[in-house]
Amino acid sequence: MSTVKSSLNKWQNKKLCSLLNYANLSLLFKASVHGYNVNTFHQKCNMQGPTVIVAYNKSGYVFGAFTSKDFRQTNQNVVDEKAFLFSFNDKEMKEDPTRVLSGNPQFAFTDTGPNFGSLVFLYNNTATVYSNPGAYQFDPQQMHGNDLQLTECEVYRVEEYGALMEKPWRNVQWNSERRKALLSIIYGWKPSVSSVKQARILLVGPVGAGKSSFFNSINSVFKGYVSSQANTGTAGTSLTTQFRTYYIKPGSGVSHVPFTLCDSMGLEEGLNTGLDVDDFASILKGHIQDKYQFNPSMPIQPDSPHFRKSPGLKDQIHCVVYVIDACKVKLLPDRMIDKFAVFRRKTNQLNIPQLVLLTKVDEACPLVEDDLKNVYQSHYINKMMQEVSAQLGVSLSAVVPVKNYCHELEINSQTDILLLNAVVQMLRATEGYFDDLYNPDERSE
Repeated sequence: MSTVKSSLNKWQNKKLCSLLNYANLSLLFKASVHGYNVNTFHQKCNMQGPTVIVAYNKSGYVFGAFTSKDFRQTNQNVVDEKAFLFSFNDKEMKEDPTRVLSGNPQFAFTDTGPNFGSLVFLYNNTATVYSNPGAYQFDPQQMHGNDLQLTECEVYRVEEYGALMEKPWRNVQWNSERRKALLSIIYGWKPSVSSVKQARILLVGPVGAGKSSFFNSINSVFKGYVSSQANTGTAGTSLTTQFRTYYIKPGSGVSHVPFTLCDSMGLEEGLNTGLDVDDFASILKGHIQDKYQFNPSMPIQPDSPHFRKSPGLKDQIHCVVYVIDACKVKLLPDRMIDKFAVFRRKTNQLNIPQLVLLTKVDEACPLVEDDLKNVYQSHYINKMMQEVSAQLGVSLSAVVPVKNYCHELEINSQTDILLLNAVVQMLRATEGYFDDLYNPDERSE
């Protein structure tokens, strides 16, 4: 099963956020996945702070309810002066959303489920809504078109982005001199082991997280213009079906880039889908050669022509980078987190350093979208970095935010600085790996 995704399209999301002071929405519950069941609703949505219920019907209505209070399953009436019902029609995109406050905030909702009195969602544990204007006065035709059969029902946690931190919590210089300095650090880096000429960095992550886009972005930085070599897209299953070793072409006046990026099949939740843990282990040990075609139902066999029987240190992986979409941190299913844990254990057994690349930070936070220099002053991005640190069991210092090039036609200095800083962290982690691996007399002079 793939990652649970929101049913809100871009226009719907914009309309809904306009009612919520442009807050961030984190999906907690999706009835088509979790079931049209009140008990499951409470399991997913209790004690989550402000939430908004979003219901959909075949008539094109998107309608629901917001509360600033927790669901607790107390079976009591809840007071909430900020609660309201809303509606807009996907087929009437020019109309402003309908917003209805309660005539009696003492009975904003009854904590027996998504029960707002005048509208009761998941009614009798079915894909229907009960409608009876009362404390909330509305025209049923305007609210839901008298279509009470739901095609979907979702619940989102409503999170305010908040003002920027007074000072950035990581210091970054955003000028062109810093970009040049980072490039100089990278070009000047040299593995401390004579048998290795380039650090091999493996990118691992869920489908659509931005692994291949990260390679394309790094390649663009070194080329000086936006380029696309690795396949990217938004397919439901991994676009990367082969193990690929991508070599970065050096810029003018430079003969060598001291690292390669290895791309793998995307991680998926289900059995026999996505990158297999045995294949992952074989990649780490250097057994799998470039352009090996993955077969999720059967890991590579020693008699495969792409199986390297006696890999050297130069063939092995020297740093593993887990790529996570900042917009999906709160949506990572338990089975995906469990799969990460298995991969982490395999990597730990080989003492290979591990980092986390948090992608799409501009899409996750509008303050960062407005100005990328806000990335280390955004409360929200800081929170996402802390959450992914806790979920994957890595230190916060090992989590690095980036923005990939995806729709731009030209590179820009700020994006480059974040990308190059990520590469520097990977090379430093690799150097630590070599330091631990060999005695001083085994290193190059």
